[in-house]
Amino acid sequence: MAKKQSVAKEANEKVLAKAEEVKTTKRTCAKKTSGVKTVSSAKKTTKAKTTKAEKVAEFVEVKNKKSVLFVASEGLPFVKTGGLADVIGSLPKELAKRGNYDVSVILPLYSKIDAGLRDNFTFIGNFNVALAWRNQYCGLYSCRLDGVTYYFIDNEYYFKRDKIYSCYDDGERFAFFSKAVLDSLGFMNFYPDVINCNDWQSAATVIYLKTLYNDKFGFSQIKTLFTIHNIEYQGKYGMDTASDLFGFPEWAYDTVEFGGCLNLMKGAIEFSDKVSTVSPTYAKEIKDAYFANGLESVICANEHKLCGILNGLDLDLYNPETDTSLFKNYSISDLSGKKECKKELQKMLGLPQRDVPVIALISRLVSHKGLDLIKAVLDEILYEDVQVVVLGQGDCDYENYFKYVEGRYNGKCRAIIAFNKDMASKLYSGADILLMPSKQEPCGLSQMIACRYATLPIVRRTGGLADSIVPFNLNRENGNGFAFTNYNAHEMLYVIKDAIFTYGNKEQWAKLVISALSSDFSWEKSSASYEEIYDSLAGDKK
Repeated sequence: MAKKQSVAKEANEKVLAKAEEVKTTKRTCAKKTSGVKTVSSAKKTTKAKTTKAEKVAEFVEVKNKKSVLFVASEGLPFVKTGGLADVIGSLPKELAKRGNYDVSVILPLYSKIDAGLRDNFTFIGNFNVALAWRNQYCGLYSCRLDGVTYYFIDNEYYFKRDKIYSCYDDGERFAFFSKAVLDSLGFMNFYPDVINCNDWQSAATVIYLKTLYNDKFGFSQIKTLFTIHNIEYQGKYGMDTASDLFGFPEWAYDTVEFGGCLNLMKGAIEFSDKVSTVSPTYAKEIKDAYFANGLESVICANEHKLCGILNGLDLDLYNPETDTSLFKNYSISDLSGKKECKKELQKMLGLPQRDVPVIALISRLVSHKGLDLIKAVLDEILYEDVQVVVLGQGDCDYENYFKYVEGRYNGKCRAIIAFNKDMASKLYSGADILLMPSKQEPCGLSQMIACRYATLPIVRRTGGLADSIVPFNLNRENGNGFAFTNYNAHEMLYVIKDAIFTYGNKEQWAKLVISALSSDFSWEKSSASYEEIYDSLAGDKK
């Protein structure tokens, strides 16, 4: 058994190494023909000293415009662990492009941020942040990129870590960050019209603003939007931390308390002026106990504040015409490269180069991604004339299961237990079908990426999956994918078999592929919806 695991691990590593080799070769070729886009920064000067006011003025523009500040724990291109980073990397950029708002983003200055990006940061200044009985150093840096001003909160004690999340003191780390955000605004004398906080890590910013800072000059006029990307993660701590760690005023305890615990997300929902989620369907779902992880009563009580806006996709980042990870690039006008990507993927993975549907699962291997449905019927799926490729990592039970199935179905199934963006691009481009049967999915990006790469998704109709995929199996006149409604393995299997059958009709499949490629997942429409919320909060700029 140990020998088998060793062989499987070695094969896994060889596949990833080969994929990286292809990417490196393509990147080298691309650099010979095009320039490399880097973060723009203030020009270095030779003058001996720059005042704080001059440094701030480089980034804080005084215009007859309204302003919005995004507060988040991660964002591309600086740091990413999940979908939040994609949103923060795309939405502010699209808003800036619209030209109606001065747009800025503030993030922790993690040590994991690439040194090449950090070299372009400008140091604005430093000050101390009072956090309950603590008095902590805070450095403030900034840079400009794509019309957006980025600020970074520096404190090596909190942010010089091997990982971004799951530290023993995450509550204290993000309490410091949330409070430092507001102190940074005071330090720069910069008071945006709207602050858009995201998920529990920045929820305390809303709470501090509406309590400790509400009567301070410049802060009382700031409006807030709190965006819920995933209600499962709420920032729960013992009520003793309300004073000792967070330093919240006693009169706010009832607002931040829920179920005997301090709940940061609950406090932000109560204190914020507006609340949004990352898809319209998810905004409806979280009123229900099945989806709300205990906060359904809070959501329903604040329903008048709530709206759902479907996330967009960065069309430059996810582009089969320019993606250097692909074996061959392609477009809606020339799909010949898609066939080449499939052949090379099969060759790389040791799968027979046959014209059968390649079904991909690209996911974190955790239960709420619907993996128990897949386990229930995977033998029946593999009984069909298909090939199945799994890419992801997560719970060891699922990892071991998919490697076990790979061993049983040699030549029909491959399981790559890794998180590898390069391999993901090769799989999106080389597969025919993406399987995404999530139990819950606030928005989801994989189904959009799949459409972008001419791979048809099979999804469960929940959250953003319901809002983004039009099921061909329910309406034969239209569709950009396939979908099932109930959380049922055999209902999913029925739809998978329908997709396999449809694949056999090459003319119909080609129409569906064009429909998927034509799907509009840009941020243009969604950014306009966010701007409407900001307008309703900020009013007319005087």
